[in-house]
Amino acid sequence: MPIDLRESWHIDTIEVPTRLVLAPMAGVSVQAFRRQGRRFGAGLVCSEMVSCAGIEHRNEKTLGYLRVASDEHPLAIQLFGSNPATMAEAAKLVAAAGADIVDINFGCPVRKVTKTGAGATLLDDPELACRIVSAITDAVDLPVSVKMRRGLRNGSRDCLTVGPLLVEAGASVLTLHPRSAQQMYTGTADHALTAELVSLVDVPVIASGDITSRARAQAVLATTGAAAVMVGRGAQGNPWALREIVDGDAVEPSREEVVAELVLFIRETVRELGERRASGFLKKFYAWYLGRGRFPRPFKQELVVLDSTEEVERRLIAAAPGSLPLIEQLEAEIPSGDDITLALPISVYGGG
Repeated sequence: MPIDLRESWHIDTIEVPTRLVLAPMAGVSVQAFRRQGRRFGAGLVCSEMVSCAGIEHRNEKTLGYLRVASDEHPLAIQLFGSNPATMAEAAKLVAAAGADIVDINFGCPVRKVTKTGAGATLLDDPELACRIVSAITDAVDLPVSVKMRRGLRNGSRDCLTVGPLLVEAGASVLTLHPRSAQQMYTGTADHALTAELVSLVDVPVIASGDITSRARAQAVLATTGAAAVMVGRGAQGNPWALREIVDGDAVEPSREEVVAELVLFIRETVRELGERRASGFLKKFYAWYLGRGRFPRPFKQELVVLDSTEEVERRLIAAAPGSLPLIEQLEAEIPSGDDITLALPISVYGGG
C-alpha cells in the first residue's frame, strides 16, 4: 500500500505536516528557498549549517543565518562545531531566534569543515559527538536532531554504532545519508543501512540521499521504516519536484510558472540579502530554474552577465509576458514573512 506523504508525524512535541523534509544545503538554503519549500509541500525546512564559532564571535554574516520568517515553521537551524560548550551556547541563540528544532551536523564531508574536527569527522569520535548532543539538550528545551553520514570511509557502518549512542545522549530524531564522507555525492545511497538504523533506535529516522521522485520516496519509506525522506539537490531551482513527491503532481510547469516563481525568488532573496549580495548569490539559480529544457541555454547565459536583479527580472518577464499576473497572484498570496530576529547587530542577512 503506497505511503501517504501528506500524513503528519512528530519530532518530540513538534508536529511535521508532511513526510518530506527540505535538506540544509550550504549556499542554497536561504530563507527564500525555505519559504518556497514550505509552499510546495515540505513539512520541515532546515537552514544551511551555521558555524558555532561564528556565533560565539558575533560575526554579523553568521548571525544573519538566524533570521526566522513567520511562515517557515516548523524550522530546524543546523549548527556545526566541535566544542560542546560553544555548541550549547549557540543552541541557546538558535532557540531565541525562534527555531523549532536544533539540528547538529555530523555529516558534512567538505574539507574546510572536517579539518576543524566538525561535520563527518565526529563519527570517528563517538564520545565527543555524544557530549555535544548532551550539552545542547541540557541547554535548550527544543528537540535536537542529528544529521550524519554512514561514516568517514567507504563501506563504513559507524552510523549503526554512533546513532543509538546519540539517541541515548538526547537526540530526538536522526537523519541518515547512507553515503560515506569519502564518497561525497558519488555512487548511490545505501538505504539498507537506513533500515538497519531504524531497527536500532526508538526515535524517528529521516532517510536522505537519492530521493528523486514520488515512487522512490514511497519505496524508501516502505522498505526502511523511516518516518520521512529528505530532498536536497533535486529541489534546487525545481520546487515542483517537492510537489510531485508529496502529491504525485508530475505536471511540468509552464514557462510562465517558472518565470513567476523565479521572479518571486529573486525579490525575496534581494529583500533578505540586499541587492549586492543577492546579485552574485542568485546566478547559480538561473541555470537551475531555466534548465531542464525550459529555456534555451543562451538565454540563461545572458542573465548571468546582467548587472542588476532588476535587469534580470525585465528580461525574464519579456521572455514570458504571461507570467505577470502569476507574479501578482503569488505576491498577494504569500505571507509577509515578518522576520523574528535576535537583538544582535544584524543589518542585513549575511548568508549565501
